[in-house]
Amino acid sequence: MATPGKVIKIKHHHERLPAWAKSHVRNLAAPHAMKVRLRELGLHTVCEEAKCPNIGECFAKRTATVMIMGDRCTRNCSFCSVMHDTPLPLDPHEPENVARLTEELGLRHVVITSVARDDLPDEGAAHFAACVRAVKERTPDTIIEVLTPDFHGRDDLLRTVADAPIDVFNHNIETVERLQRRVRHEATYERSMGVLAWMARERPEVIVKSGLMVGLGETDDEIDKLLGDLRDHGVQALTIGQYLRPGARNQPVHRYVAPEAFDAYAASARRLGFRYVASGPLVRSSYMAENLVQTSAQVD
Repeated sequence: MATPGKVIKIKHHHERLPAWAKSHVRNLAAPHAMKVRLRELGLHTVCEEAKCPNIGECFAKRTATVMIMGDRCTRNCSFCSVMHDTPLPLDPHEPENVARLTEELGLRHVVITSVARDDLPDEGAAHFAACVRAVKERTPDTIIEVLTPDFHGRDDLLRTVADAPIDVFNHNIETVERLQRRVRHEATYERSMGVLAWMARERPEVIVKSGLMVGLGETDDEIDKLLGDLRDHGVQALTIGQYLRPGARNQPVHRYVAPEAFDAYAASARRLGFRYVASGPLVRSSYMAENLVQTSAQVD
């Protein structure tokens, strides 16, 4: 990997963010209108629940990552601000409401994600598939990206999602192997790699995607290994962003990585053969997702 750029080490979580780690979008009217419509349809977004720094920009563009199956997660990852609690029953109208929102916004690329639903026999796989099919029935030309939990690596549940008309399959590895247990208490590196490899093998026409955060205590050598492992397991698209602590109870930030270091990560990923790479302080797994298919097609 190229020599990383400037790194700011964190002494405590009250230290101010560097300028490059701040969002400067201040359009509040459009985000408010988006939130009103989401609530009318009974929908949630990961943009809101995970306190994404790009929410103002994306909502102003009338784009969002829809988070299905409620706003209560059965897992409690240390980096995430989504509520950890006993989930509510699934909403049978949610697939149609996701499809209605997609049509109303005229989305060419929609991202559907979810909380973990380990309480359900199929962990929500059938509900994922129902949402995908509802969108395709209403807007057949919409590119559909799913960002899923690991489904405990169960082939039958992955098959349920894979049999739906998805275009992009995203499952985030989040961090390097050494930090998995600290950051993702109920997931494993090997299981996530297995999920990605399964999808790449069983649905070769689908773009397989993953994402990671930096600033959690990893080293650049560990990032190099992670990128190589992702490619070896069939991942074609990659996002790399700065971890930002959403609250005092979450994992602390160990360092802020400057933009030039993200450029070095991206260069390394491209040398490994990733078809699409988005790398920068405010990049998130679904940020500018609509550019992915177009960029991948240009690479082909």
